[in-house]
Amino acid sequence: LNFQTVSNALSNDSFEIATPLILLNKTAITGSFSADLNSSVVIDVSVPGDPSSTITTITFASMDNVLPARNASNSTINTINGNVVLVNFKGSINNVSFSFDIINETLGNPQCVFWNFSLFNGLGGWDDEGCEVNKSDDGRITCQCDHLTSFSVLMSKKPVELPFLKEITYVGLGVSICSLLVLLIIEALVWSAVVKTNLSHFRHTALVNISLCLFLADCSFIASSFPEILNGTSCLILTVCKHFFFLSMFGWAMSLSIMLVHQLIFVFNPLRKRVFMFFSSIVGYVCPVIIVGTSYVYYKYTGSPYHSDKCWLIFDGLLKGSMHAFLIPVGIVLMTNVFSMVVVILTLMKSSSPDSSKAEDKDTAKSILKVVVFLTPVFGITWILGFLQLFLSDAGPPLFEIIHYSFTILNSFQGFFIFLTGCFAEQKVGFFFFFFFFLAQSVVYLILSLSAVIC
Repeated sequence: LNFQTVSNALSNDSFEIATPLILLNKTAITGSFSADLNSSVVIDVSVPGDPSSTITTITFASMDNVLPARNASNSTINTINGNVVLVNFKGSINNVSFSFDIINETLGNPQCVFWNFSLFNGLGGWDDEGCEVNKSDDGRITCQCDHLTSFSVLMSKKPVELPFLKEITYVGLGVSICSLLVLLIIEALVWSAVVKTNLSHFRHTALVNISLCLFLADCSFIASSFPEILNGTSCLILTVCKHFFFLSMFGWAMSLSIMLVHQLIFVFNPLRKRVFMFFSSIVGYVCPVIIVGTSYVYYKYTGSPYHSDKCWLIFDGLLKGSMHAFLIPVGIVLMTNVFSMVVVILTLMKSSSPDSSKAEDKDTAKSILKVVVFLTPVFGITWILGFLQLFLSDAGPPLFEIIHYSFTILNSFQGFFIFLTGCFAEQKVGFFFFFFFFLAQSVVYLILSLSAVIC
């Protein structure tokens, strides 16, 4: 539907028609035109002097729900964040100014655009040629253009600054890094004592590799927290490190989940150690290397950026941007791990006979709860909230805040939760942890006592 054709067919008389969603105005002009359209758009046009000239404006208050937000590069990362204004004038105009009230103040990077009907084989798209942002104040964007057509403002989704979100992230990552380091030390000390069977070898090998990868990923995340002090090479290296180590963590988590399901289903055909190590190494390290290397080479030689100035991958919309070299593998792993958890839970429920006592039902419920509590952080199930955060980014409060805070808390403290599951899932590991904890506490107390005596 071309509204410019409709405006050309209107009579030359001045008139105005106002509805809650559309304002149609046709005015005779003599050199300039200025109007406040629907209290949300102000327009100022300079035209050659012609007393008989008329200018038509149509303001749409809800066109952001109809027109797609794709721009000239076919990216949909932006969103329409103002009313859409059509301006039609029979003549040449090279100076038009618009002031838009923005709809959503949580968005950033304003871009003044017009609807270009010639893009994408006549489908049309938003283009910024001939338009620029002249002024950006709180709640209002002023655009300067050298032609007339349908105008609006595109704005990109920017990270929302919720209170204490950064502080929670840094505290959580710090606690996780320390917890994972302690867990790795304990695993090294108790390895020969706890790894007695193939099953225990599989579990502890996966746990150590998950902990190591998450430890290095969290360290890389902390190192890239202040991108303004990093040069381009350092930023790229940290992006690659985070990309690789997070994928490796999920790869080992999937190996553990597949091993668990195999042991439950094929009880009389146990998994061999060599097979598990070969499969886990491929999924945990080789596949991430291939994914990271391929995505970097692809974006380097196609001219598209692999990473942003925030030292992380780029999301340009559905199936666009390097972020999908992370989202797609992680999504596959999460689906696999959720399936594995469901299989474990169903197996536990099946083991409970229909005529079982309340005590047995209670034990089954406890076992299921333990499975959920112990496997959720190790399998990375909490990262599902990250997908919700991405695809529900336009959700309003309180859902928006709940998702963001939940994702930040659960994932920044993921290393700490893995530490707890690693220590308390097996008595020997927990015993060594408490032994070394009390030993360290005693040493500190002894040092403080000696210092007090000397002083």
